Amino acid sequence: MQQRVLKVHPADNVIVALTDLKKGEVITFEGVEYELVDDIAAKHKFLTEDRAVDEEITMYGVLVGKAKQFIPRGGLMHTFNTRHASEDFGLGSRKLDWQQPDTSKFKQRTFMGYPRQDGSVGTGNYWIVLPMVFCETRNLEVMREALVDSLGYGKNQTWKDQTEQLISLYRSGKSVAEILEADLAIEEEVGTPARLFPNVDGVKFLNHEMGCGGTRSDAQALCGLLAGYATHPNVAGVTVLSLGCQNAQVSILKEEIAKRDPNFAKPLYVFEQQEIGSEEKLVAGAIKQTFAGLIEANKIERQPTPLSKLVIGLECGGSDGFSGISANPAIGHTSDILVSLGGTVILAEFPELCGVEQELSDRCVDEEIAKRFNSLMKTYNSRAEAVGSGFYMNPSPGNIKDGLITDAIKSAGAAKKGGNSPVVDVLDYPEKVTKPGLNLVCTPGNDVESTTAEVASGATVVLFTTGLGTPTGNPITPVIKLSTNTKLYNKMNDIIDINCGTIIDGEEGIEEAGERILDYVIQVASGTVTPHSVRLGQDDFIPWKRGVSL
Repeated sequence: MQQRVLKVHPADNVIVALTDLKKGEVITFEGVEYELVDDIAAKHKFLTEDRAVDEEITMYGVLVGKAKQFIPRGGLMHTFNTRHASEDFGLGSRKLDWQQPDTSKFKQRTFMGYPRQDGSVGTGNYWIVLPMVFCETRNLEVMREALVDSLGYGKNQTWKDQTEQLISLYRSGKSVAEILEADLAIEEEVGTPARLFPNVDGVKFLNHEMGCGGTRSDAQALCGLLAGYATHPNVAGVTVLSLGCQNAQVSILKEEIAKRDPNFAKPLYVFEQQEIGSEEKLVAGAIKQTFAGLIEANKIERQPTPLSKLVIGLECGGSDGFSGISANPAIGHTSDILVSLGGTVILAEFPELCGVEQELSDRCVDEEIAKRFNSLMKTYNSRAEAVGSGFYMNPSPGNIKDGLITDAIKSAGAAKKGGNSPVVDVLDYPEKVTKPGLNLVCTPGNDVESTTAEVASGATVVLFTTGLGTPTGNPITPVIKLSTNTKLYNKMNDIIDINCGTIIDGEEGIEEAGERILDYVIQVASGTVTPHSVRLGQDDFIPWKRGVSL
């Protein structure tokens, strides 16, 4: 029989509903009876004791809110009666002891990766085309039209076929009502055409809307982000399109590349429009040189590689009230296994660490790293508050509807993605990870901006949990989607790869799910399984302007 409620931490004064509960029901948990004074929808919480105005509400063992009005025992916790609250934080003592998981199932495992000259190993082998400024977007699109389909990287014709059927109906004189009611033949996907270069996974075009017109610091950060992609293990070579007069100069890009890889040896082909002249010459030269580069990139082959070479980014989006008790702790266990094997993990989304700062600060391996984390968190929140926002405004309407009432609740659950290992480094955007272990990288909570940044920091696989359904992907790194609940998985399994609702359903535990996830990661990293984000071509790429984005 499925468990109906859950108390996450012994110190909590809220209980989570795992199924819909009705007003007047008497719920027994750990020998204590609670009569519900409100309907409690699944994923929401009820109080285990009366709370007067300004009295504390705790979940995950930390302060997550305070009562705005009297909340009775058995009453629903929601935005009308609860406000965000979290503990202050500062430099504490080091708390580095942790229980490492059993790694015996994975010690001898390998994945089939692409080795690079700097010692890193990719899970993919892509060629990327980078614009230094938005002015080059049209030229990128011309290159995309010329290269992608011709080289065998185009997608199937399913939706084009449907449009052709609609055109035929319209031309035959059918009414709007008849067209809307028509039963269109949608064929099964037939896969991509044969690739000319089978060892190259794709040619990716990183369109963006930056490079000029913003601040010089924006241009510097953009060059750092693009350098992270140029030096990324999943990238074989780079074609750069530059106008010439923009703030984001090629010279800055090269400086940022050198910071990340002083011995950078990948092909880097630069085409500057104001120097070359006509667009025809620019595009023709870029296509020809890129094609030549692809011939060389195709000579690189996958090789058996220890799991210590994996770099996993951790992300969540469209979170719900089950995120922090199913999918997030499950990938937290995956993270702990990988760290124990010598691998690297990236936890980002700093607005979604609000309320657990002290725990993460204390887990930093030394005081300097802890100070940097504390400073980045406080500076970021202060900038948000200066424009009338703040971390407390982070939960989206969808989050709140599905039980994440305050930012501290959302954050405490989101932090579970990072497992329990010590924090070996704290990095600012868009710095690159250099140390194996758990790294914290300052990014916004915005799904695409954060995923874009994690990949720039070196993530070769991204684990992305969702409770509501989010179709985010990345141009060069496979993004694996994990649902927090079975209902969502069944409804949106065309974009979601792994169901962690099995934990809520009582079919498996956190550790079992974490091991199952790592098994899947190994298959994806080896190229034997294609996650939906890659299959669907979800090549989302948004650089973060260092203004306020939560």
